[in-house]
Amino acid sequence: MSTFPPCPNCQSAFTYEDGGLFICPECAHEWSADSAAPNEPAGRIYKDSAGNILQDGDTVTVIKDLKLKGSGGTIKMGTKVKNIRLVDSDHDIDCKIDGFGAMSLKSEFVKKA
Repeated sequence: MSTFPPCPNCQSAFTYEDGGLFICPECAHEWSADSAAPNEPAGRIYKDSAGNILQDGDTVTVIKDLKLKGSGGTIKMGTKVKNIRLVDSDHDIDCKIDGFGAMSLKSEFVKKA
């Protein structure tokens, strides 16, 4: 039994071979056996609370009430946030929320819409 390389896009171990291509069933990434570099570092993968992969420009929904520091307001559960931007910091998402302005959120408190 041969083992297949993990997905270079999401590092999933559930890849399979179809013809001359490797395919990842989790993120649908396809790559050829020639381009599979075993030690190639992949970029950071951002996932929401349900494990869905997030990308720049996605629309997400807040899954719990989030209290804001300083202003005393609360972002209610179910608030939709459009056109997110992923950043590499302790809060993964930069966005603008109607009525609140520019904000940073953690990906563990949102779900992809």
